[in-house]
Amino acid sequence: MPRVAGVNIPDDKKVDISLTYIFGIGNSVAHEILNKAGVDHTLRAKELSKEELSKIRQIIEDEYKVEGELKRERRENLERLKRIGSYRGDRHKKSLPSRGQRTKTNSRTRRGNVRRTAGSGRKGAPQPK
Repeated sequence: MPRVAGVNIPDDKKVDISLTYIFGIGNSVAHEILNKAGVDHTLRAKELSKEELSKIRQIIEDEYKVEGELKRERRENLERLKRIGSYRGDRHKKSLPSRGQRTKTNSRTRRGNVRRTAGSGRKGAPQPK
């Protein structure tokens, strides 16, 4: 398994698909990288020569933020929003949707599967003796 950006990419898949296993690289970016490196898109990852692999590694290292560096930057951006007290930061703190979606009915994924309906917290009826 070739190792690129700290990730083992699968041998048996085509190179452009294998590169998408790296966090921060999707289909379009993978095609860009392969075009810059001059590598054929139809090759399998195990068929890459050492030179081609080193070109791909170098391009990713120099031009793209991937894996840990990208995750750290995203986390810092969220922390900044929370720290300055912006509306988006407050929504993130409260684990609510931050991009204007309605929350009266939807947003079960974001809030958790919490049912807030009339009577859901009511005590049971008293039992006759």
